[in-house]
Amino acid sequence: MILASQSPRRRDLLKLITAHFRVIPSDVDESFRDDESPADYVARLAEAKARAVATKAFPDEVIIGSDTTVASAGVILNKPVDETDFLAMMERLSGTTHQVYSGVCVLRETQCAVKVVCTDVTFRQLSMSERLHYWQTGEPLDKAGGYGIQGLAARFVESIHGSYTNVVGLPLVELEALLNDAS
Repeated sequence: MILASQSPRRRDLLKLITAHFRVIPSDVDESFRDDESPADYVARLAEAKARAVATKAFPDEVIIGSDTTVASAGVILNKPVDETDFLAMMERLSGTTHQVYSGVCVLRETQCAVKVVCTDVTFRQLSMSERLHYWQTGEPLDKAGGYGIQGLAARFVESIHGSYTNVVGLPLVELEALLNDAS
């Protein structure tokens, strides 16, 4: 089994299902297309990541591709590019409910199955000093939407409706079902 991701969070989550996998990151352009929904975006990238690794000559392996993004009122919020971008994201998320979408793809030989999971996350109102302090920790840099629910931003979350592991980056219930179907 191969995980086509360099995300340490996905690696840790996959270990909850199996210890028998290798990590081979994919090199896929993660730009989103005009008029592409968040669900279509993560589904496309999850499959593209799995297929990119499959082209490296792993014909008998099960390959898992995944991608996660945050959306607020349909607007995709990927990883912040700088402090200004991050603060705009936090302004948008503060005191509101947003969606976290993950696409997961299981590819084995000619079989390809993709599932998209959506979780609603509600943030409490965030002060400017809280936002700035969180940015200064460095944690938001490599995370869609500029936050990690499993880290310091957990204290911002008022409620969650749906899969927690989806928000972390790999929806385990859905992944395990896809893996069972592929075997």
